[in-house]
Amino acid sequence: MRRRDFIRHFGAVCASPLAAFWPLALRAQNPSASSGADQAAGEVGQIATLQGSATVTRGNPARAAALRVNDPIYQNDTLATGADSALGVTFDDQTTFSLSANTRIVVNEFIYQEGGAGNAATFNVLVGTAAFVASLVAKTGDMKITTPSATLGIRGTTGVVDVPEGGGAGAAGAAEPRIKLYADADGHVGQIEVFDRQGGRLGALTRGASAFTITRGPGGSIRAVPFQIPPGEAARDRGVLQRLRVSHTIGRRMTIERLRVRGPNRPGPNNRPPGRQQQPFNRNQRQGGPQRDGASPHPEGQPHQPGPPHQGGPPRQSQQPRPGGPQRGGGGGGRNKRR
Repeated sequence: MRRRDFIRHFGAVCASPLAAFWPLALRAQNPSASSGADQAAGEVGQIATLQGSATVTRGNPARAAALRVNDPIYQNDTLATGADSALGVTFDDQTTFSLSANTRIVVNEFIYQEGGAGNAATFNVLVGTAAFVASLVAKTGDMKITTPSATLGIRGTTGVVDVPEGGGAGAAGAAEPRIKLYADADGHVGQIEVFDRQGGRLGALTRGASAFTITRGPGGSIRAVPFQIPPGEAARDRGVLQRLRVSHTIGRRMTIERLRVRGPNRPGPNNRPPGRQQQPFNRNQRQGGPQRDGASPHPEGQPHQPGPPHQGGPPRQSQQPRPGGPQRGGGGGGRNKRR
């Protein structure tokens, strides 16, 4: 009888309009099915400035979404600017990129944690003009910028990368990619090392306003040829760098505030070990160290217990006198006595 009642009840539920919502409920219970969980790399930066229009391609290569100031940026995002547009992006380590019109880059990798030993970032400039000011990853880890023909090792500096349409591989008759090193806002000059795509070192820029053209040599080899930046191009670069520094100033403030809200001991989702649930912020927990018993607050949404048991003792049904204090009431003292 009970089995027939269950079957009748189950059939009624299946016929109910609420059954249409079951896939949504299952998707909510399965993190891998939610669109938010698909962004497994985690937030690594945000849009600091925007003039004109820009888009991001994330997950579905055929679908690009419009970007706005304050929008988050994730690892593996492809960022693109439209005609007569400019985009400023600042990352968690305060590295900033300024993309001129008709520029497209990919955030291939970004790992940053304050004091971490594995900080690394790789950005791929596919086409256009991308100016950058490198920050903490370049100083404490490994920052690279790749182009269709060369890889740049960034050693804490400011630079401009030009990849013309159709000239990424240094093809004959096409415009050639250019790599330029400039001084930081404080006058410091870093270094840009240039490698071919097989890892062979082609040279290094170490002086302010110095540059390489990436050309194709004999037998299809790639060469980094020094050149003097023409006055007209230098004037254009000054405007590009001025826009970069404005974006960097704005982006730094936004990044500091975002990380302050996140908390100093709560790195971004891209730095959490896989499968590990993020814990509530704990001011007493040292970064990278074990959590101490009793130091963390009660998680949000859980009721506060009327009094934790003394460490090492079994849970008590009622409030007990403190060790060493006088017992209250007569009789029954032996029941509360501890060895």
